[in-house]
Amino acid sequence: MMNCKQATRLLSDQLERPLGRGEKLSLKFHLMMCRACRNFGGQMGTLRSLSRDYAKTTGKTDKAETSKDTESSRGHEDS
Repeated sequence: MMNCKQATRLLSDQLERPLGRGEKLSLKFHLMMCRACRNFGGQMGTLRSLSRDYAKTTGKTDKAETSKDTESSRGHEDS
């Protein structure tokens, strides 16, 4: 039977690569019995989603601020 350390490793690994059939089955069985690992998996999914959303919004904001900074610095050079 899989322990929590192995389960959390697989939960992390599945974000980066597809798990094999045996890994999926072992992880699923462990998660059915272990509430702490289910919570951990849910938290990892939430963090990944929030990180992606933040990266999307920050990228747009940074581009807009960079173009504003470039425009304002051009205005100051002409003075």
